[in-house]
Amino acid sequence: MASNNNKLPNNLPQLQNLIKRDAASYEEEFERQLSLYTATKTIFEQNPTAFNEQLYELVMFLAQVSHCYTSHLSEFPDELIGLLKRHGSVLHADMLMGFVKSLVLLRNKNLLPPTTLLILFFQLLRCSVKNLRKFLQQHIITDIKNINAKSKNMKLNKELQNFMHEMLKDKHAVAAKMSLDIMIELYRKRVWNDAKTVNIISTACFSKVTKIMVAAIQFFIGKDEEEEEDDSDSDSDAGEMPSLKRAMLAKKVNKKTNKKMQQINKVKATIKKQKKKLNSKSIYDFSALHLVHDPQDLAEKLYKRLEKMNERFEVKLMTLNFISRLIGVHQLYLPNFYPLVQRFLFPHQREATKVMAYAAQAAHPLVPPDDLEPVVRTLANNFVTERCANEVMAMGLNAIRALCARNPHAMNEDLLQDLAQYKSHKDKGVMMAARSLISLFREKNPQLLARKDRGAPTEHSVEQQLVGFGQNTASSYISGAEVLSLTTKEGDPGESSDDEWINVSPSDSEDADDSKEEEESGDENEDRSKGEKLWSQKEAVQEVMKMTPEERVDRASEVLSTRLLTDADFERIAAVHAAKQVEKYGANKKRKRERLDPNTEQDLNREIVSLKSIEMVYKKRRHDKEARLESVKGGREGRENYSSRKGRMNPLASTTNTEKSKGKTFMMIKHKVKKKQKDSFRVKQMKLRNALLKQRNVK
Repeated sequence: MASNNNKLPNNLPQLQNLIKRDAASYEEEFERQLSLYTATKTIFEQNPTAFNEQLYELVMFLAQVSHCYTSHLSEFPDELIGLLKRHGSVLHADMLMGFVKSLVLLRNKNLLPPTTLLILFFQLLRCSVKNLRKFLQQHIITDIKNINAKSKNMKLNKELQNFMHEMLKDKHAVAAKMSLDIMIELYRKRVWNDAKTVNIISTACFSKVTKIMVAAIQFFIGKDEEEEEDDSDSDSDAGEMPSLKRAMLAKKVNKKTNKKMQQINKVKATIKKQKKKLNSKSIYDFSALHLVHDPQDLAEKLYKRLEKMNERFEVKLMTLNFISRLIGVHQLYLPNFYPLVQRFLFPHQREATKVMAYAAQAAHPLVPPDDLEPVVRTLANNFVTERCANEVMAMGLNAIRALCARNPHAMNEDLLQDLAQYKSHKDKGVMMAARSLISLFREKNPQLLARKDRGAPTEHSVEQQLVGFGQNTASSYISGAEVLSLTTKEGDPGESSDDEWINVSPSDSEDADDSKEEEESGDENEDRSKGEKLWSQKEAVQEVMKMTPEERVDRASEVLSTRLLTDADFERIAAVHAAKQVEKYGANKKRKRERLDPNTEQDLNREIVSLKSIEMVYKKRRHDKEARLESVKGGREGRENYSSRKGRMNPLASTTNTEKSKGKTFMMIKHKVKKKQKDSFRVKQMKLRNALLKQRNVK
């Protein structure tokens, strides 16, 4: 036992283990190590640039057992902090990492206040050791996240935010950049997602260091959807939405096979994916752009810097994107921005589609038409001309449509009617883009179109009033709410899922049928006593279509004044809107015009213009030999080896004569092959002559 005790001073891991088990029994050994640490530290401070292995091990040992002897180590954290503050810039990399890890251990044991340690770590970001900077960054983010896990520590957050605001102005570019990265990461983790954090980050947009400025701008503009999603399978899903009911009906009627089940599962997956895509919120909803305190001042300062900027074109493009989003989201007025964008609107310009998207983003209903008309004219003159390629023309028309969707007053009658002539263009992409522009103005302002392009008026278009520039309209009702005045059944047949079945015993089913009949009879008696009629969902929509506009307004106003709307009510209102968009006004005709694509409607109502809406070029399907071979190879995927399915079921059976003939020499079977060969025209001619001569001789 005595020999083991003599080895303890030289075996710190063993002593550390014993102290954690029974601290009182080894207090004397601990005090020896503490006195040794004090002496070693004094020697180390005389030459702090060298690596002292003994001090490194003692510091780690004391940090591990600090919770066992808190009274003895009350000054230990302050001593380490003092060493780092005095010699942090000249310390050896390993010594620096050891002191930092020891402080982290003390912080995890709640022996060190968070403010003191975090501020020290921010100052240590100026060090030249890359691994240490990453370690400090990770600990700062984790520690602040843990502090605010249960409840927000507003006092600590405010103090640290003020300190980080000063760090962004630090002359040390690396420390300032890492401070910015920490704030951005805390915002994305929803730890510091308040307006103060956003506005502190906005000050970094004017940094003289390009990396800091780019990081701040990238935080506000985020990543485009094209960079985040792989839309390689979009063409396959762009067709008609499959019907689950149709697939389930085929499952019931047809024979159940593995192939049928695979098709049904594929239909289910496609429907689920499309529903998720339609119901998913935009990635820019409640973004940092909405939390900027003074967006007008920020946009003006960024524009002034953009005019004098000597950075790469990619940096200029990012700044242009940020300014356009500020203008579009906050509906700012920056008249000098639009002539600047016009300078980049050329087909040969790099990233021309992005510039077109930024021009559309900067358009909103409050921009004067005089500022936007030159932009539309530039797009038409530079992109929508016969001297350009068909893809360029289609993208130009799509850009004009995206801009006019946000401010239709930017378009004049003559230009629109000229662009509408491309609806009969020989290229499908140009034709579809022109028809999309016509469809937009059929809804926004059909008076600008030629009479033949306006189309038949629908119930929806008649209800909408043309709003002039700068005009605000306030309505006392919600269009479509008149359907809520009609009492509908709780559930319509056909709306239930085909996969959900309930199995009950015969006795239970009889009892359930009896109770159901009693409830239905009771409900019918109540409805008859009230004088109300129960409508199905389809019948209710048809009844709304029969109402006059005055009746619809009266009923919708009455409904909104007497009840609060629920999610189910809004679904019924949306169904009426869909019916109004396809129902022709003043006539009950069977032929109905299709409504706009839901994805297109969703894109037009977004704050940010997607590149897909501009680069959406339709092309004819290729019918050359290479395309046909690709489709054939695609159909063979997942199949067995491509070969004839005819063959013997038993591989041990005897061979046929045909199979035997394949192994014979040609001389043995040439007489058979000769019989199978077709006669030439000359041989047929001789045979016919001989046959005729033979018939004549017979006669």
